Amino acid sequence: MRILHTMLRVGNLERSVAFYRDVLGMNEYRRQDYPEGRFTLVFMGYQPENESTVLELTFNWDTQCYDLGDGFGHIAIEVPDAAVACQAVREKGGRVTREAGPMKHGKTIIAFVTDPDGYKIEFIQRSL
Repeated sequence: MRILHTMLRVGNLERSVAFYRDVLGMNEYRRQDYPEGRFTLVFMGYQPENESTVLELTFNWDTQCYDLGDGFGHIAIEVPDAAVACQAVREKGGRVTREAGPMKHGKTIIAFVTDPDGYKIEFIQRSL
């Protein structure tokens, strides 16, 4: 068994695809419209679905925004250098919400950015 994907509902599909593609460097692996259900699914990630876990962006055609609630935490992405990753996000118009530094009560270097819908993405610096 393995985790296949994590699904996020997004209010503007092309804006979200652009963020994950252009700001975080993910690839779009497949896209499917479901006209009868009035929704579109886009699967994005760093490796194809048969090799790694991906994100499923779900766009319900009649819904422009969602209440994120307080149950969801974040998506974690391993990066070689969290500060460099934050600078790259900033340069591409993304929003850094916590600069790179040691996590509270620990030594792991982390940072947080926020996607256009308000979802948190944690950068975890790869330890040597």
